Amino acid sequence: MPAFVRDLVDTTTNAQRAHFLAPLRTFVHTWGVFVAIQRHPSRAARLRRLEDVVSGGVEDPTDAITEIGQIYVEPEAGL
Repeated sequence: MPAFVRDLVDTTTNAQRAHFLAPLRTFVHTWGVFVAIQRHPSRAARLRRLEDVVSGGVEDPTDAITEIGQIYVEPEAGL
């Protein structure tokens, strides 16, 4: 929740300064995708494991990156 509030405040501030709504649209889209993924605990857990593979630097991340993209396809399409 703290990350959400921080992002919202930053985005709102940037949108007000620029007199432009695009940052708010991006914020809503990004967090909408996040929520859509988190609504499915097994998918969210798999995403976290894949992100660990990518950030760990031990294994070849190619397959993990591909699967991460696939996890995002459905929520991205729904928004």
